[in-house]
Amino acid sequence: MNIPLSAPDIGEREMDYVRQVLQSKQLSMGPWLEQFEKQFAAYSGSRYAIAVNSGTSALHLCVRALEIGANDEVITTSFSFVASVNCFLYEGALPALVDIDPVTLNLDPQAVREFLRTKCRRSANGVLIDRETGRVVKALMPVHVFGLPCAMEELMEIAREYRLLVLEDACEAIGAEVEGRRAGTIGDAGVFAFYPNKQMTTGEGGMITTNDENIAELCRSMRNQGRDTDGAWLRHVRLGYNYRLSELHAALGVAQLERIETILASRAEIAREYAELLAGRKELQLPEDQPGMKRSWFVYVVRFLGDSPAALREHVRARLREKGIASQVYFTPIHHQPFFQQCFPETVPSLPYTDQAADQCLALPFHSRLSKSEIQTVCDAVTAALETMPRIAAPSEPVQDVAMRAMGT
Repeated sequence: MNIPLSAPDIGEREMDYVRQVLQSKQLSMGPWLEQFEKQFAAYSGSRYAIAVNSGTSALHLCVRALEIGANDEVITTSFSFVASVNCFLYEGALPALVDIDPVTLNLDPQAVREFLRTKCRRSANGVLIDRETGRVVKALMPVHVFGLPCAMEELMEIAREYRLLVLEDACEAIGAEVEGRRAGTIGDAGVFAFYPNKQMTTGEGGMITTNDENIAELCRSMRNQGRDTDGAWLRHVRLGYNYRLSELHAALGVAQLERIETILASRAEIAREYAELLAGRKELQLPEDQPGMKRSWFVYVVRFLGDSPAALREHVRARLREKGIASQVYFTPIHHQPFFQQCFPETVPSLPYTDQAADQCLALPFHSRLSKSEIQTVCDAVTAALETMPRIAAPSEPVQDVAMRAMGT
């Protein structure tokens, strides 16, 4: 048996819409793109939605639209996909990496406050400066990791207090909610991604959401070679990029968005079945619901406990691999990536909760068409693997206490 880590949910509607595009002969910048953007804005509850060719491109355009540049710094998490930091490096800005909450694995508001309180100062003209780097601390970027929203109310309060811009990385969180508001629509701008492993897919693609007309106009222009918003084809008013989303991709997006609630419900049910079958294992910590948060299930990640969680995880991965079951370590933190360490050898931060999560987390096969028998097979394999390593026992204290020991507190 071969059980892949993820698979797109593509049906007849998607194929029909793509055929309509091919028959129309208009393959770029046409009515399907306009429809996709309009429907996405309505679904997310934002005034504007701007489709681009990837989530990374969407992040990059937002960084430029927010005027984050070479003298600036952005507070964000290391427990994320590397694109969420690369988008700042493209413009010469730097990430200020702070630690995560040990339960949610999202950016910890208290860690953000501590960074601002202890490492930053106000200049004579009121600009917030990082004492160590001398850079302007300009923005905050929460990443809604694994589809669980960040503590946006607290983070937005911090942003208002310190006059920071907020860019939400909601690439893994379409449909997620914070107190009834969609993730990705709370800050100055938000970004979604539609790679084939995401909840919905356009093959390759991304979306920017914002309520700011100026940000929307800048992003529309920059995605299309910096052309003027008046539509003049050879009039270029700013530096731009070829970040357009084709009509084929947009048609896929329209079809997927029309049944997004069904797709999300299927994924939630699969997560529930995983939780039921894996419940009671002392070696595992399963994903938890959080008050006021509605998760959008991007991946199903379990966390291994015990004195040697990384060793236990690798043992389980090896047993799964023998049975043809895919799994993936999520995430290798950005501050441990070779490129980051080569570029910033003197600024690798100490992030004990992030490092702990990196040793513990494993993504199991997860997509909206995963069958009950496949889920049972995965869980049986995980259980069998755990039972072959009895010497690695789970700790009696909570995960938070383990990380506190790691920090020496």
